[in-house]
Amino acid sequence: MLGPGTDLVLAIEKPAVGGRMIARYHGEVVLVSGTLPGELVRARVERVGRGVVYAATSEILEPAADRRAVMTDPACGGNVYLHIAYERQLALKGAIISDAFSRIARLPLSAPVPVAPSPERGYRMRARLHVRAGSIGFFREGTHDLCDPARSGQLLPETSDLLARLSCRLRSDRMNAVSSIELAENIAASERALHLEIARPIEPAVLASLFGGLAVTGVSASEPGGPEAAAVNGTPFVTDALEVSPSAERGSMVSLRRHARAFFQANRYLLPRLVSRMLVLVSPGPVIDLYAGVGLFAVSLAAAGWQDVSAVEADRRSAADLRVNAEPYGPAVRTFLMPVERYLRSCPRGAVTTLILDPPRTGMSREALAGVLQLGAPRIVFVSCDVATLARDVRRLLDAGYRLDSLEAFDLFPNTAHVEAVAVLTTSSGTPR
Repeated sequence: MLGPGTDLVLAIEKPAVGGRMIARYHGEVVLVSGTLPGELVRARVERVGRGVVYAATSEILEPAADRRAVMTDPACGGNVYLHIAYERQLALKGAIISDAFSRIARLPLSAPVPVAPSPERGYRMRARLHVRAGSIGFFREGTHDLCDPARSGQLLPETSDLLARLSCRLRSDRMNAVSSIELAENIAASERALHLEIARPIEPAVLASLFGGLAVTGVSASEPGGPEAAAVNGTPFVTDALEVSPSAERGSMVSLRRHARAFFQANRYLLPRLVSRMLVLVSPGPVIDLYAGVGLFAVSLAAAGWQDVSAVEADRRSAADLRVNAEPYGPAVRTFLMPVERYLRSCPRGAVTTLILDPPRTGMSREALAGVLQLGAPRIVFVSCDVATLARDVRRLLDAGYRLDSLEAFDLFPNTAHVEAVAVLTTSSGTPR
């Protein structure tokens, strides 16, 4: 009987979702951290779940050729792949997507899934940080222990320096009311906004005094469950200018504003490439962008020449930015502040050529997916940060008559177990069931 503390010698077989690797011990599945396929390791059992054993590598008995030295804490920032050479990371993430489509979507893929690479350091434009006794950091993976975000390598050096200086001020001023910080930067890092969550009311002037001399565009603050964010200093928005074109020719520029709290893709290096790829994947004709956020795809399409784009977003903060970003394009972009489910209930069948789906990590609700099927779009571009829920939702689309035309991925979070996948589904008849 396996229990916590048991030492096992394991041959690692393949990657699993979440960053662990799969091994077997007398027929039992063991999910092992800190290793990679092809290695022989000694691992210690951490816990036993329903039909699965969880273990952590304690000794590498036979290392893989693409193991590399780790100079920092891999649990800081979720860098669970930090010990793996980067090219192998991309291959493993492609294999995880293929495995999910084989097991969950019941659709074996005929070719490896390509994963677009990213520089490994300084890529992150958005981050949620926690504050404890003035110290600012990420939670170490699986804990509530803080770690220095500079050690993750995900933030730019100047961003890490800003946070360190702010941390010193919070400690010296005994500012214990700040519980978390949301950080947003633009691609060039020329603009940087912060949103503070505070446990009790603090005079705005007191909060503003913390940021004198710091490279911050603006600051906002709110109490948990309280009213909307209030500006503290400057403007709590950042703005990016992206060049957009559906072809190799020089395109138009699109300006995208976002609040520090609004959702936005986090990788500064791959963001332009992701948008350019979307312009290629979307067919001419009416487009509906569900879960549109601040308008990354919808507004970029309008800037590139699309004349009939509907953008649907339920979050009020993101929708406010979406409306500002869409305004220069007049009737070419219609914005809707409402849940996707509600929008789909009143959307007539056949009203769209391409449907863009970019749901949260939990995937689409049953009602939303039923509405998508009722809409009957001949082309769906499905963007997802969770391969398991993507495969689940794709299976329902396949059962309704769609086919998978293409599948690719973008490594928006290098050294972590996360990957962004983009699937294109079409139906030859144009009338899915």
